[in-house]
Amino acid sequence: MFKACIVDGDTLIPKIVPQAFKTVEYIEGNGEPGSIKKVTFGEGSQFNYMKEKVEALDKDKLVYRYSVIEGDALMNKLEKITYETKLEASPGGGSICKTSSKYYTIGDFEITEEGIKAGKEKALQIFKAVEAYLLANPDQY
Repeated sequence: MFKACIVDGDTLIPKIVPQAFKTVEYIEGNGEPGSIKKVTFGEGSQFNYMKEKVEALDKDKLVYRYSVIEGDALMNKLEKITYETKLEASPGGGSICKTSSKYYTIGDFEITEEGIKAGKEKALQIFKAVEAYLLANPDQY
């Protein structure tokens, strides 16, 4: 899952879920920490694009951290949003995905729990789509 969602996610997710992400292109770097990429959202999204900065990528510990640093997803009310994803082995087989997010607001703006839940739900839908793709195509990874 980590390889499909994170390492190869920039090419795989637009193929699997084009309504979520139309394109992903690197502006600086090629995926290592410090890289900056532009994500163009798919048709029907309320947003147009975002720029993400890769903060950390540990392929051995299965940890990925990035920040959304630009784009309409920040609504001119957030300086940035930092996300961390960590995959761990599940005792019964499979994986447990742990995610966290930190919102850096501008001024007195307060993010609502509703806004946080909506973002997490979209991320979960993408994760589930990749999982379904991998189950249907076990020879891919």
